[in-house]
Amino acid sequence: MSIPTRRRARRLAVIALAAVLTTAAGCAQRADEKPATQETQPQFPVTITPATGEPVTLGTRPERIISLSASNTETLYAIGAGDQVVAVDNQSTYPADAPKTDLSGLTPNVEAIVGYNPDLVVVSDDADNLVASLKQLNRPTLIVPAAATLDDLYAGMELLGKATGHADEATDLAKRTKDDLGKLAKDTPKKNLTYYHELDTTLYSATSKTFIGQVYGLFGLRNIADPADKDSGGYPQLSAEHILQANPDLIFLADTKCCKQNAQSVAARPGWSTLKAVKNGNVVPLDDDLASRWGPRVVDLARSVADAVTKASQG
Repeated sequence: MSIPTRRRARRLAVIALAAVLTTAAGCAQRADEKPATQETQPQFPVTITPATGEPVTLGTRPERIISLSASNTETLYAIGAGDQVVAVDNQSTYPADAPKTDLSGLTPNVEAIVGYNPDLVVVSDDADNLVASLKQLNRPTLIVPAAATLDDLYAGMELLGKATGHADEATDLAKRTKDDLGKLAKDTPKKNLTYYHELDTTLYSATSKTFIGQVYGLFGLRNIADPADKDSGGYPQLSAEHILQANPDLIFLADTKCCKQNAQSVAARPGWSTLKAVKNGNVVPLDDDLASRWGPRVVDLARSVADAVTKASQG
């Protein structure tokens, strides 16, 4: 073979090898690459439209979040945004490593809030016109209100997910929470049982129309507080006479921390020792926080209710 011929052969071999490598690289890239989906698209800038308040536009992912709502604090951590939280209010007790401060969501101090240099403030209501005050200082504020229904709970999770760059995690959390509640309800025997949910020792309760009542409703329970809700506010104050006459099968105490209530203290109330719930050992102590917060730990509350219903059904 002549030298020109050998050179021409080498060139053809190099060209062929390059073509093979290029094709292989292209195939490898296509194998590794994920198809362009909504999840792979940039999440910011984003405009969040809450159920309450004005839309909030965030140009970049917030990295200095303040939460002035215990329930929203729990959700922020559950969706993976905990590392972005720099301060939480004095009622945010969970998770334990949340940066708790003396900030208040009930009586907010604008100067103290701004001192943390937040790029997003999360609240459950606009106390003392806080949103307008922070807007003047270019501090975006998102209102995620107390859930009135379970659907509100799921919507709030997804709202916080979009606002923090954890949309997928929030969607997954909402689905898992809904599925877990559904499974608990399905696996718990349904009996025609009545219940009384106690918020404090002055006998305030929650009706079936509230978020709390919806949790009990999953298990087919009938609420003795419903007939007493004359103003349809959802949280009537009952009388001892009403409770004694209703004679509930189950009593749930959401005042074990605040008011140190338990089965013994309930039984010691005048006339209460005759109630079916007391006589049958169906006075159920709840964690005050679990019984009042609309966060992901609602599943833990539902599990306590499921256990109590199962026990009462077997008695």
